[in-house]
Amino acid sequence: MADNRRLAAIAGLALTLGACAGPAIPHPSARAPTAPPPTAVRPVQNNALIGSSVDAVGRMFGKPRLDITEGAGRKLQFAGSRCILDIYFYAPRAGAGPVATHVDARTPDGRNAEVNSCAEALRR
Repeated sequence: MADNRRLAAIAGLALTLGACAGPAIPHPSARAPTAPPPTAVRPVQNNALIGSSVDAVGRMFGKPRLDITEGAGRKLQFAGSRCILDIYFYAPRAGAGPVATHVDARTPDGRNAEVNSCAEALRR
């Protein structure tokens, strides 16, 4: 009988201490998780085309040889006998129109070319 009392005392003590521990399963917060804001694309190049809109580039060079959209980005490619120009457009912030943020220039055989010289050669 003493063993039963001892077991009852231990069980009561365990229940009392367990109540102090708090809930074992956390309750979900009332606020829904929010997605992080889109990352702003900041140009790292410095040439005459950076910051230009798609329309402005079209007025400079005419119809592109390639017009590719992938995700949030767009690439226009212009080509001539001296060089090939790839211009990449991204919106600088949410709700803004896309602008040129990166430009690559190369010769038809694949060697690097200077962007501003290539752009001058391709202007209408």
